[in-house]
Amino acid sequence: MVSGNSSNQGRLQQLKAFDESKAGVKGIADAGITKIPAIFVRPTADYAGEDQVSGQTTQTQFSIPVLDLAETVGRRAEVIDGVRRAAESVGFFQVVNHGIPKRVLEGMLEAARGFHELPREVKVEYYSRELMRKVKFGSNFDLYQSRFANWRDSLFCVMGPEPLDPQELPPVCRDITMEYSDQVHKLGVTLFELLSEALGLKPDHLFELDCAKGHLLLSHYYPPCPEPELTLGTTKHSDPDFLTILLQDNIGGLQVLCENQWIDVPPVPGALVVNIGDLLQLISNDRFKSVEHQVLANLEGPRVSIACFFTLHLYPSTRLYGPINELLSENHPPVYRETSLRDFIAYYDGKGLDGNSALTHFKCQR
Repeated sequence: MVSGNSSNQGRLQQLKAFDESKAGVKGIADAGITKIPAIFVRPTADYAGEDQVSGQTTQTQFSIPVLDLAETVGRRAEVIDGVRRAAESVGFFQVVNHGIPKRVLEGMLEAARGFHELPREVKVEYYSRELMRKVKFGSNFDLYQSRFANWRDSLFCVMGPEPLDPQELPPVCRDITMEYSDQVHKLGVTLFELLSEALGLKPDHLFELDCAKGHLLLSHYYPPCPEPELTLGTTKHSDPDFLTILLQDNIGGLQVLCENQWIDVPPVPGALVVNIGDLLQLISNDRFKSVEHQVLANLEGPRVSIACFFTLHLYPSTRLYGPINELLSENHPPVYRETSLRDFIAYYDGKGLDGNSALTHFKCQR
């Protein structure tokens, strides 16, 4: 009989071997496997909770709202109302007519795929788990904390607040990443204005809190998986930022947890997916919802997506974030204590994607 300790040691050795290969999940998929390695298999205990939370998508008629940003000129109040309803309920919406040209969206997806499909010996130069490195390639930031590894590789790029030197980016995706970064940042500023007004605040309120001051780009690559039912592309989680803007290809697999059911977020041509992050839920004092989501593994693929996280991340800042004073009253006391972004990120990264919200740790003791 194998003891729990030797079993853990064996798992740790497998994790290290995967990490030290520096080839990512794509390296495994390219080997032509028919069964996924044990480190990627979801524990059976993980499925136990799905008696209450269906792993299948719901058959109800609910769908993620799609908002037309072209209407912000003539029908701004209606758009703000749509943003408010989405942010307060499901925490997700899609935007069309957002101002980023189709050429840039397609070019960014193509370049992200191009990077991940480079030979291992080229990508290995960027492979790192170094916390402060601005551009790094890797697989599973929480590899050694997670219950099971996710079927996903990522290219992580810190684009601001300090402008990234383009030379730090891989040549295959350098120019388009700089262009997309600039355009998605401008869209973020617009969305923060709409979200500020949706909270009944001045349009620049969230901007003045530095919500749009920093952003990261995460280019995810989900290789085809021979046993997709045994693992996940990304474990259930919520995002450790103020706001996320996601560009996804046409493969699908993103799901949002809504009313205890998983809802598909189907790709809409030309649309971008927007979701509220944990930090915006915190400063809005639970008015806006940072909702849990996951990505299914898929026989088809690869699936490519680019997430833009609006956060200062680990950039040195003395600012503390707590519920916005204008949203507090006797009937709406603060739900959360103040925190620095560094403390929030350290706690989130330390626990990894364990299926539990980081926000619970920052709630006021009552």
